Amino acid sequence: MDVEVKHENDNIVKLDESYYPQDIFRKSAYDILEMNVKDEIEGKKDPVNNQAVQINIKNEIEIYEEQIAFTKGNCNLKNEPTYNVEKLYQCSQCDKAFSQKGNLKTHQITHTGEKSYQCSYCDTAFLRKGDLKIHQRIHTGEKPYQCSQCDMAFSQKGNLTTHQMTHTGRKPYQCSQCVKTFSQRGYLKKHKMTHTQEKLYQCSHCDTAFLLKNNLKLHQRRHTGEKPYQCSQCDLAFLHNSNFKIHQRAHTGEKPYQCSQCDKAFSQRGSLETHQMTHTGEKPYQCSQCDSAFLHNSNLKVHQRTHTGEKPYQCNQCDKDFSQKGSLKIHQMTHTGGKPYLCSQCGKTFSLKGNLETHQMTHTGEKPYQCSDCTTAFSHKRDLKIHQRRHIGEKP
Repeated sequence: MDVEVKHENDNIVKLDESYYPQDIFRKSAYDILEMNVKDEIEGKKDPVNNQAVQINIKNEIEIYEEQIAFTKGNCNLKNEPTYNVEKLYQCSQCDKAFSQKGNLKTHQITHTGEKSYQCSYCDTAFLRKGDLKIHQRIHTGEKPYQCSQCDMAFSQKGNLTTHQMTHTGRKPYQCSQCVKTFSQRGYLKKHKMTHTQEKLYQCSHCDTAFLLKNNLKLHQRRHTGEKPYQCSQCDLAFLHNSNFKIHQRAHTGEKPYQCSQCDKAFSQRGSLETHQMTHTGEKPYQCSQCDSAFLHNSNLKVHQRTHTGEKPYQCNQCDKDFSQKGSLKIHQMTHTGGKPYLCSQCGKTFSLKGNLETHQMTHTGEKPYQCSDCTTAFSHKRDLKIHQRRHIGEKP
């Protein structure tokens, strides 16, 4: 008698449960989905009457040839019947056992380290053909999974599923120790570590420990000096892939983050968020010692030095020190006499780019500083401030 393998909803492969008595099987429906189809096609014995069982499958389901992208979280298995399949294939190197010979073979590769599927574009190799196919999409740019609610597309179905939660707001993973919920199981696992403060990954170079193995790897590069992400257009290299991608936009000119209130665009999301505060007037960084507030945390830190008197930037040619690095650079030009900024219209040179830009307004006649009380405008901000004192009766 044939057992039909059904292909439903592109995600779920089900076996016809009516063929096997439920009291013989102890394996869940989810595990049955992972059966090696090639092993099944060769035929196996019915555990009840020892007769050969031939499994027919639709030609389009190449389960053996490609790893099935199966997302357990997207499948409702609560009402599926439970089965029980004997695990006859025991790994000789560990205590794991499998119901299918093909699954055992795939597992044994994890012990040998064999990666037989080689990428034709780069040196990366994989244990499974399905993983290779997904990886190659990085090179080809293929993104077959299109969101039905926006223009975004993805190279992996799981990434599409995660993205779609941004439209629905669904966060099915609830922390058992607090009220927080998450869109992905992995995020929940990381969050739970914040309750236990468990740090399993210890740096071998220093006393620092980390919750996540990947964070340890990134940290260790600071000790080794490794910068694996090398720009092909210049000599710069980076610790982090994210910083490398941002840097590449300096070469391509790409600015994917567009302000919704003006025509400015930015290469980084953080730069856009900071810019948007110029429209709202928001200054989130408040000084604890006075009423000053700032757009940037770095500006707050510099400001706080006016209260503490800290001057961390020391001139190596004299005993002067400064609270800002820029002030030190300006000062050092008094030793070198350097004026690298040349006016193209008159030949004057300046030690600072800002001074050159201000000077160039004398040639263009530009007056960007407009008085809010009258129509007078000025080339220099300091001249505007002097002028405004006349409106309030203050003597300049």
